[in-house]
Amino acid sequence: MEKLTMTVQEAGEALGLSRNSAYEACKTGAIPTLIIGRRILVPRAQLEAMLRGEKQPALTGVEA
Repeated sequence: MEKLTMTVQEAGEALGLSRNSAYEACKTGAIPTLIIGRRILVPRAQLEAMLRGEKQPALTGVEA
């Protein structure tokens, strides 16, 4: 079963970005993120939809 989320580093690698560039893209909102506690995750479906050019509603961080 494929994971529904990936780490920022995994998303960066998939996009051909360095670790620092991936975190910067998350910070600016260029990469969709989901914050759970102290973890920053990238929802795979939202990232793929963004790359297809589809508009997706913004996610909000969830504090645990």
